[in-house]
Amino acid sequence: MSKSSKPSPTRRFWNWVQNEDGSRTLYLDGPIAEESWLGDEVTPKQFKSELLSGEGDITIWINSPGGDIFAANQIYNMLMDYKGKVTVKIDGIAASAASVIAMAGGDVFMSSVSMMMIHNPMTIAIGDTEEMEKAIAMLEEIKESIINAYELKTGLSRAKISHLMDAESWFNARKAVELGFADGILFMEDESSPADFEVSEGMIFSRQAVTNSILQKLIPKEKPIGTPIDVAKATPAEWLEKRLNLLKP
Repeated sequence: MSKSSKPSPTRRFWNWVQNEDGSRTLYLDGPIAEESWLGDEVTPKQFKSELLSGEGDITIWINSPGGDIFAANQIYNMLMDYKGKVTVKIDGIAASAASVIAMAGGDVFMSSVSMMMIHNPMTIAIGDTEEMEKAIAMLEEIKESIINAYELKTGLSRAKISHLMDAESWFNARKAVELGFADGILFMEDESSPADFEVSEGMIFSRQAVTNSILQKLIPKEKPIGTPIDVAKATPAEWLEKRLNLLKP
C-alpha cells in the first residue's frame, strides 16, 4: 500500500483518505460520537454514504478511548457488511466502544506499544427502584450484544469474555493476540506475532489511574474540572469525572 499522510483533525471523529493504489484508509481518532452522532440521523447516514462511495479494500487506523456504544455498533455493522476486505490497525488505543469497531476487521493488527481495553457498558440512571432495575436490564442486554462481537472475533467462551469485561481488562498487543482480539503485531517482520514470545499474565491495570487518563480525553476542553454539572444531562464521562474529583483529598 502506498503511504498517505494523515489528514488534519476535523470536528468529526473519522476521516477518509484515498490512496494512490485505489484502496482507502479510514482514520478513527478521538471519542466516538464526540460531536453529532448522538440523536442525529444525518451523521450515521453520512458515514455510511462515505463508506459506500468507493470500492475495494479499506484499512482502518484506530486511536480512540471509546464513546457511544450505539454509534460504535452501527459502524461495526456497516464495516461487517462492507464487500471489500477490512483491515484494522491500532496505533494508540482501542478502548471501550472503539474495541467493538476493531472487531469488524478481517485482520486486526496492533502496534507493539498500543493498548486495547474492554469493560462493561455503563450509563446514568435517575429514578426509583423500578427505573434502576430497567437500567440494569438494559445494560445487561447491551453487554450481551457487545459479547457477540468479541465472541465472533476471538472464539472465546461468552463466560470468559464476560469475566474479562467485569474486570475492565487492558491488553497489550501480545496479550490481545494470545486471546484472539488481534491477529498480529505491527512493525514486526511480516506483521505477524512471533511464535515463541512469552505472554505476561498481567493485563489488569489500575482502574482509577487509567480512568482518570481517559476521562481527560472525553471531557470537553472548555469545561473546567470542578464545574457544576446537570446530572440528568451529564454524559457518563462527565459524571465519572465528577465522582473522581470527590475522592481527591
